[in-house]
Amino acid sequence: MVFDMRKREPALLVLSDGTSYRGVSMGAPGEFFGEVCFNTSMAGYQEILTDPSYAGQMVNMTYPLIGNYGVNPEDFESDRVYMGGFIVRESSRLASNWRSSGDLDDFLVKNGVVGLEGIDTRALTRHIRTRGAMEGGLSSLDLDPESLLEKVERAPGLVGLDLVEGVTIREPYVWEEGLDSPPDHEVVAFDFGIKRNILRLLNSHGCRVTVVPADTTADGVLALEPDGVFLSNGPGDPAAVTYAIEAIRALLGRKPIFGICLGHQLLGLALGGSTYKLKFGHRGANQPVMHGATGRVEITAQNHGFAVDTTSLSDCQFGKVELTHWNLNDETSEGISCDEVGAFSVQYHPEACPGPHDSRYLFDRFVETMKGWRK
Repeated sequence: MVFDMRKREPALLVLSDGTSYRGVSMGAPGEFFGEVCFNTSMAGYQEILTDPSYAGQMVNMTYPLIGNYGVNPEDFESDRVYMGGFIVRESSRLASNWRSSGDLDDFLVKNGVVGLEGIDTRALTRHIRTRGAMEGGLSSLDLDPESLLEKVERAPGLVGLDLVEGVTIREPYVWEEGLDSPPDHEVVAFDFGIKRNILRLLNSHGCRVTVVPADTTADGVLALEPDGVFLSNGPGDPAAVTYAIEAIRALLGRKPIFGICLGHQLLGLALGGSTYKLKFGHRGANQPVMHGATGRVEITAQNHGFAVDTTSLSDCQFGKVELTHWNLNDETSEGISCDEVGAFSVQYHPEACPGPHDSRYLFDRFVETMKGWRK
């Protein structure tokens, strides 16, 4: 069956450098302004759409056909979509999957996500790789490039923007979905935009998880008497989440800490380091990372636009900070450890949903650190 995209309403994407891409509208009608980024995963669009780390962004999928297996709640990583725009070469109108409960287009409409279809998504990706990440405007209402560019220029960028406050929970809750027996460990997880598969994996490693709001104080965490503290993924500029940095710094040396993605960046800042914005970020399920202790190359899932400057951690007051993992594409930091205070973190996503499972040993390391801390 062939679908004629000429029968669909037009839509326009304009980047902050004036480059424009005309296609057709999918999803909800409207406009969205935010950073344009690309994801190289060939599958997993449901998990990508429901990852809170994409708040304030629009995602360009490099794989040419998206939506062919529909959508189903079992694969969602949160309760809704947080990104504002979704860009694809072709959106499948047919969902061939017995688990599917709906199609992608309807799902985007229900979640108010503005979509663009029918452009050369790989050309857009090459442009971002060459020029660097930039803001953009996606609209099915304003089809005048000059008018849309003016709106883009007025929109705030990600640097200095705290997006965590818009995705975190308001009240704590306990996650026990994957516990098959009484828990061996009690973990408090900061919700900076946490993904459900992280919680599932913590449960599968014998941890009962109490998820707390991002602005929970160190005293509030310690009052729950956890065996360990987890720092989740999340969106935006880590340096803007000052309340979390203060809480993490106060917890260092008092409880084992394991951080992922934004949690890695926040740990680096709490240890006295600094972060910086990458040229175009790492997003996809195939990033090669070197594990220094073993010499193994791990294929990892990633979604981040900022990185920790490990040179800024050379004089850490809490003890020696070791660079444990690094990216083989650009040699940026992918993991740090400060053994004196029982804290470690990785920039990528070892829960990998979607993505490879090469790095799930890190959950074992967290459990072993908690066991050692009890002695």
